[in-house]
Amino acid sequence: MRRMSGFNIVSLTFGLAFLYLPMLILVIYSFNASKLVTVWAGFSTRWYGELLRNEAFLDAALVTLKVGVISSTLATVLGTMAAFLLVRLGRFSGRTLFSGMIYAPLVMPDVITGLALLLLFIGIDMDRGVTTIVLAHTTFAMCYVSVVVSSRLSSFDTSLEEAALDLGCTPWSAFRLVTLPIIAPAVISGWLLAFTLSLDDLVIASFTAGPSSTTLPMKIFSAVRLGVSPEINALSTLMIGVVAFGVVIFSILSKRNTALKLQEERDAVDGRT
Repeated sequence: MRRMSGFNIVSLTFGLAFLYLPMLILVIYSFNASKLVTVWAGFSTRWYGELLRNEAFLDAALVTLKVGVISSTLATVLGTMAAFLLVRLGRFSGRTLFSGMIYAPLVMPDVITGLALLLLFIGIDMDRGVTTIVLAHTTFAMCYVSVVVSSRLSSFDTSLEEAALDLGCTPWSAFRLVTLPIIAPAVISGWLLAFTLSLDDLVIASFTAGPSSTTLPMKIFSAVRLGVSPEINALSTLMIGVVAFGVVIFSILSKRNTALKLQEERDAVDGRT
């Protein structure tokens, strides 16, 4: 194994510190007893209690979760369908236009996307609210899902589906019992990516949200403009904790799944011998 040079170690250390040191400071100051976020006045959890009593933040968090779950689910379904169309149908009339429309939001600035959707909702006389945010997030998130699922479908062995059809499965049964379990990791990854994009979005939601549909990023941004409060630090710490917990759980499940597959392969080899 190649040993890392001193320059690489120093560069890696500074890079990790640049990324994670601000988060560590934020977590530490979320337990600050003082109202001033830059002055340490002792350890306290009072701001977590204040956060749980803040109806505005709780309502914004509920709206964000609702929008994230619904939009990511719709984006996963539509993105998977678009991926199947692009990969399985090959070249067809209008493919270039269709693929361009699918991938355009990947490179389109959020301001342009948000403004275009705002003008669309105004043009069709649609009241802005949770529904418009869901539609907007589904529109740009499905592109990312399509890319993820397409990369898995391009290496998919279609002979497995053909074997299932030869054994009497209907096309839907072959998809449900053979194709979907194989591409499930890509579909789940697409859903998680879509949910993360929805959870993190500020610009597009600002254009498409209504007076009673403020998302958590919008609420945090408006609150930070008036000055960072300890409640913001507490909320950010909770979000970091949830993400870290999810990453750990996913890593454990992934390692366990890999170990089970290796064990099954060894058992199969032993059975043949």
